[in-house]
Amino acid sequence: MQISNPIKSTHVTCPACGLLCDDISAAKLASGELEITQSDAHRCEKLLKFFKRPSQRSAEVNGKQVSIAEAIAHAAQLIKQHQSPIFSGLSTDLSGFRAAYQLAQRSRAAMVHMNAKSSARNTKVLQSTGWQTTTLTEVKNRADVIVCIGTDVVSHNARFFERAVWTKEAMFTDPSARQIIYLGGEGLDTAQGVSPNGVPPKVLACAPQNLPEVTAALRALIQDKPLKADRVGGIALADLAAVVEQLKSAKYAVLVWIAKDLDFPHAELTIQNITESVVALNHHSRAMGLSLGGSDGDTTVNYAHTWLDGLTLTERDENQHDLVVWVNSFSPDKTMPAYAQPVIAIGHPDTVFASPPAVFIPVATPGLDSAGTLFRVDSSVVLPLKPVYESALPTLAEVLAQMEAQLA
Repeated sequence: MQISNPIKSTHVTCPACGLLCDDISAAKLASGELEITQSDAHRCEKLLKFFKRPSQRSAEVNGKQVSIAEAIAHAAQLIKQHQSPIFSGLSTDLSGFRAAYQLAQRSRAAMVHMNAKSSARNTKVLQSTGWQTTTLTEVKNRADVIVCIGTDVVSHNARFFERAVWTKEAMFTDPSARQIIYLGGEGLDTAQGVSPNGVPPKVLACAPQNLPEVTAALRALIQDKPLKADRVGGIALADLAAVVEQLKSAKYAVLVWIAKDLDFPHAELTIQNITESVVALNHHSRAMGLSLGGSDGDTTVNYAHTWLDGLTLTERDENQHDLVVWVNSFSPDKTMPAYAQPVIAIGHPDTVFASPPAVFIPVATPGLDSAGTLFRVDSSVVLPLKPVYESALPTLAEVLAQMEAQLA
């Protein structure tokens, strides 16, 4: 049984979203509880939820408690007995994924991340035409016009505005004078787009399914192509043209999107409209794209798989495989899909299942009760994760290494 006592005090990185905020302090109170604070007054609910004390839980085989060693042995036997396993979920950090990749190679298993569908939208554009993107640091230091396309950003990256937009640390622009524009989407939370001076953002709303034509029109206007219409996707063409003029006159414009929010057929073409708009703007001014979001270690896993395999992770149908190894170290609230085939589940001790898997092995969570490493969503920074609780649970890498040793 693991021990989950708070450590005394440390500065830590939060892996609850792709921003990897590293201005977090964890301190042990006199009561023994853990107090998590951040440098800004804004309370990030994802951060607070992530740093809750993990439960104490034993390994299980078919719903019955066993030792971790027994569970590892049973899992290794299952892998030996099946011809076509797949590693799915893959919500983990760098060392965890490297171990999963090693075991997948040894057992000839396929691999797929739980966010493969949305990640593929970006990958298809990057592979086909490339793109010009920036970093959170460059946004903080240089951006004077920021357009959020089809997203409010804060639903995925709650502290984006306070850390990269309204910060007082900008080097080459006045943060309070930044122009914020929301283009597309309905029911967006635009409150954080209000400047410190009280200037509201410009909001051009439309139904999500109209974003393809709206972004196509934006691209055409930036390229000075005439459009014979008064409205596009419910947005007045004059309003869209005004946004284009703001972008063209900007010193450093940034077009922001989140692939998960572009959830409609052929969404990669909409992303391509955005990235090609950036290319067109750079003929006469300065502009960059920024893909945000990032969760469950997907940025790190996609990069690591490309290094190790030479190919990106793609979408796969788990039902075409006879055994699923479900890995979910970060997000116990994300329910594992129902599988007809046997499942080896490895992850956060608070994971809840609709029905017990064949094997469940609780492991330490990087950034909560073990160390780890993750790439930030803008891919420019690798940050270390420090534990805030002491735990006897093994890491995912340790569990998979023991499993692999028993396949010989």
